Amino acid sequence: MAALELRHLRYLLAVAEHGNFTRAAEDLHISQPTLSQQIKQLEKTVGVQLLDRTGRTVRLTDAGVVYIDHARRALRDLDTAERAVHDVQNLSRGHLRLGVTPTFTAYLVGPLTAELHTHHPGISLTLTETTQDHIEAALLADELDLGIAFAGRHLPGISATPLFTETLSLVTKTSPTPAIAKPLPAQALTDTELALLSGDFATRSYIDAYLADHSITPRITVEANSIQALTEIVQRTPLATVLPDAVTHDHSHLTPVPLDPPLPTRTVSLLDRHGAYRSAAARAFTQLTLDLVHARRYTPPRADPPSGNGSPESLSR
Repeated sequence: MAALELRHLRYLLAVAEHGNFTRAAEDLHISQPTLSQQIKQLEKTVGVQLLDRTGRTVRLTDAGVVYIDHARRALRDLDTAERAVHDVQNLSRGHLRLGVTPTFTAYLVGPLTAELHTHHPGISLTLTETTQDHIEAALLADELDLGIAFAGRHLPGISATPLFTETLSLVTKTSPTPAIAKPLPAQALTDTELALLSGDFATRSYIDAYLADHSITPRITVEANSIQALTEIVQRTPLATVLPDAVTHDHSHLTPVPLDPPLPTRTVSLLDRHGAYRSAAARAFTQLTLDLVHARRYTPPRADPPSGNGSPESLSR
């Protein structure tokens, strides 16, 4: 509805409420001739007389009674819409659709969700754990608002904001007597029983490439397609695993052990569709993510992350 028509409705409601053009004009802060002219334009537009002007007071005609009932509802719905928009911009309500690759559910999704709920409890969240190629396709199809994955080659139309550098480490059960954390020679993995992610995880391909580069034949005792399963196994057995060392941040029973030479690093990025409208909820979540990364002192991203041969999580989980 055009702005002029909305003004017509408000003018008609004022006249009906006051039963008098003069008092309605005073309430509206316009002249009586202007008000009369606007009402006549409205009646001409709808093609029927809405006001009976023959008596001492101005009354609605039968058609006017029916019309004004709908006018009140229309203006009430418009006011409701304006309040809803204000609520969204004020972050008292809203919705965010987030996609993440599997490793982040082990150490990043929980803290981020807690921060979102604490600071903006009115924002609901739909979380999807999937591969990076699916995340990027969903962003382009407007099925997701944001994604958390890795730097590298992206589909055309995807923008990536570097967040931090993810470091892979050997992860072991925490010893009752804390030892000085010093790098473990990579060759020591030959004699270490390992529980590793299964081959459908891209993280496993990183680990396998590292082992092959250093001519290490690992003793893989357990393979699992769940990071949670690996953390439970390491906690309850002498086995070690290889995971992002940030996983140990919220697991006091696990300890990251750096290797020499170190395992490869990956740049974690926040993904969205280039040029897409960024909702208030998405903007708020982006800031919360940046604040959390800083508070947890994750390693800052490198200035020029390697492009590689495709997104690290693009072909597997």
